[in-house]
Amino acid sequence: MKKVKWIPLLLACVLLIVASGCGSSGTNKDTTNEGETAQTPGKLRDVQLMLDWSANTNHTGLYAAKELGYYEEEGLNVQIVQPGAGGTDTLVATGKVPFGISYQEGVTLARTQGLPLVSIAAIIQHNTSGFAAPKDKGILKAGDFEGKSYGGWGSPVEEAVMKSIMEMDGADVSKVNLVNMGDADYFTAVKRDIDFAWIFYAWTGIEAELRNEPLDMIYVKDYSEQLDYYTPVIVTNEKLIQDDPELIKAFMRATSKGYDYAIQHPEDAASLLTKAVPELDGELVLASQKWLSPRYKDDASRWGEQKAEVWSGYADWMFERKLLEKELDADRAFTNEFLPEQP
Repeated sequence: MKKVKWIPLLLACVLLIVASGCGSSGTNKDTTNEGETAQTPGKLRDVQLMLDWSANTNHTGLYAAKELGYYEEEGLNVQIVQPGAGGTDTLVATGKVPFGISYQEGVTLARTQGLPLVSIAAIIQHNTSGFAAPKDKGILKAGDFEGKSYGGWGSPVEEAVMKSIMEMDGADVSKVNLVNMGDADYFTAVKRDIDFAWIFYAWTGIEAELRNEPLDMIYVKDYSEQLDYYTPVIVTNEKLIQDDPELIKAFMRATSKGYDYAIQHPEDAASLLTKAVPELDGELVLASQKWLSPRYKDDASRWGEQKAEVWSGYADWMFERKLLEKELDADRAFTNEFLPEQP
């Protein structure tokens, strides 16, 4: 859930995809180690969904759909798996895995590299990430970053976001001490050598509440509409859309039901997640779920809905700051066509 190592992994994935080409679509009729298996009459169709990180409440709707039998009702046996060595975006774009969890920023970068990754649903309607600092650090706005130490992973996106919002407060990003956090978690790092970091509030922020370590949170979306992008999203690839749209429709019907269940029944949905992934902290899952469930759909007409202006706005922001090699064709980066119609 936290803004962990997606950026360096993403850049590595792009290089791997470019080197390997776009492969198969994930609809092969033979069984593969990483994709799906063709459906045998009378049996469920095996399909893999690859996560972006370890299981958390961003993913609750997926586990609800599996545990409540929604995927089986659609004739699917969905296996939820951890990211592969090549990265989720790589494996989905090359068709090794038909579905995955990604982020708008990842899809945007992939698309501008000519890679066939497509977002088919926004898991959370508004960006719940931002910069967090323990209250005793005195960081109440972006301008307060000056003279402080930021714990990150050395990506140009991180510094560009800080620069963008700091300038709105008349501050200078060059006065921020950038520290590579490595494998340290947020709570260890802020006690050791950093003052603030980029987190998802629904997980790390809620954990801070439970630990009685209150935070000051600066949401990036509060500084700019262009930074209110979709994170995370569900992705597939163009070839699967062309070759097997019925599979995607079936998968999304069940997935939508799973997230609608989590919206309406956060406590029960939290129990389903901890049942499926027992190593998770049940108290954290429950508190996180109560906070996040109303934010899945928020002000959208249905769960998963995506807007062109959100895609183009963030891509324009990235392009203006030279984070993209070319402008994004936003209309091809996402689609709502596989979301079920409102009843």
